[in-house]
Amino acid sequence: MSFESGKNNKERKYNYGEKNNNQNKNDKKKTRVLEAPVRIDVDEVEDPLFEELQGLIGESILIVTDSDQLQLFGQVFRPIFCGTILAIEQGLITLFPVNIKMVTDPFFEFPTPLSIPFEKIAHFTPNFDCNARIPLAYII
Repeated sequence: MSFESGKNNKERKYNYGEKNNNQNKNDKKKTRVLEAPVRIDVDEVEDPLFEELQGLIGESILIVTDSDQLQLFGQVFRPIFCGTILAIEQGLITLFPVNIKMVTDPFFEFPTPLSIPFEKIAHFTPNFDCNARIPLAYII
């Protein structure tokens, strides 16, 4: 086997890889297109958080969401909410009446039902007394 034949093998291998990569990219593009809509039966999906919260409808709950701070009506506040669970849907909790714990107004009652997606909930405490005072200045 000569030195030259080894060189040709490397070139062939490189060229083959290039062609193969281009073909794979085209195949991947074709497979990304869905021929029909994807349907998922959510009734059969097991969600322990959904089931736990479903049993708490009508109870009070304290919820802290993922954000560092939120803004509402020009007021910046920490995402701490306390209210009665009105409804639980797949991926969503609705509270009403709901208090927003703000430093300037710790018992601000939001005028409409407030829905929070499950994926935004960082912490929750069921059966929390919404009239309890929380030292918001020290919460980080």
